[in-house]
Amino acid sequence: MDYRFLGKTGLRVSEVALGVQTFGWCTEEAEAFAILDRFVAAGGNFLDVADSYNKGQSEAMLGKWLASRKGRSKLVLATKVYFPVGEGPNDTGLSRKHILDSLHESLRRLQTDYIDLYQVHCWDGATPLEETLDTLDTLVRAGKVRYVGVSNFTASQLVKAIYLCRLHGWEEPVSTQMEYSLLVRTVEWEVLPSCRAEGVGFLPWSPLAGGWLTGKYRRDRAPAPDSRAGRRDRWEDLPEQRASERTWRIIEALVEVAAQRGKTPAQVAINWLLRQPGVVAPIFGARTVAQLEENLGSVGWQLEPAEVERLSQASAIPLPYPYDFIARYARKREGAVG
Repeated sequence: MDYRFLGKTGLRVSEVALGVQTFGWCTEEAEAFAILDRFVAAGGNFLDVADSYNKGQSEAMLGKWLASRKGRSKLVLATKVYFPVGEGPNDTGLSRKHILDSLHESLRRLQTDYIDLYQVHCWDGATPLEETLDTLDTLVRAGKVRYVGVSNFTASQLVKAIYLCRLHGWEEPVSTQMEYSLLVRTVEWEVLPSCRAEGVGFLPWSPLAGGWLTGKYRRDRAPAPDSRAGRRDRWEDLPEQRASERTWRIIEALVEVAAQRGKTPAQVAINWLLRQPGVVAPIFGARTVAQLEENLGSVGWQLEPAEVERLSQASAIPLPYPYDFIARYARKREGAVG
């Protein structure tokens, strides 16, 4: 397992992170503990959760494991705040009250004194950004949080947050967590370039696109209605993840590259992400130890440049305006200069 710096900080995290959203949902305690033990034994030190996952059960299960094992200081523990954790009017969002209440509960469930990376889980248009950022800065200065990050922000929202922090002397976001995979590449238009420009570490979530990039779905083998990829209540607002000609083209290229390299499609899909500029650590989950073992097979080797390019071409999305306009004239200028 290799380690990478989280953005421009001196914090080193494993090149893949373990997301524990399955804990308390489809993974019971004994299996969850075995998954965590195996991940750490493989060199993983980056664990990601959220206060809202399974109504707090994921944090509680992870906290019980932390309390039963030694070495908390060797781990980088990340959790998030924003989504509803109760039914009250202040049980959601990024207000000072909700952040402080939520952090208190997360620390209790996780059985720890501090969070290494505390992330706001989504943009909150109802709360002044200054209120949110000032509260996060207070938590860092109090020693309850070591670093702060954002998730599900647009590029302009991320950059606004960074420059407000610089203006006021607050702790800046050091990372952003966004959906990114061979199937979902729109973050390449602005979010990833902004992260590279500002020194923000990029953490892709859903690197396997809800199971679509595992190779188990084909043109003649659509997802079952009760599978993660087939649950319309979860994925219907993400049409790029649904069955389409582009989806099948990506999967076919992925399966072919995997067969040539002696890897699984999931391992190739994650390794492709690791080759993308600005990416620090893809976050994957696991229902079982066997599934974790497969995902761990995504590290310790590298796709060849030609293989990366083949997958990139198969999954390419035509640029909309103004990105296509800018790119077209940038190519013409480069040609003239060359």
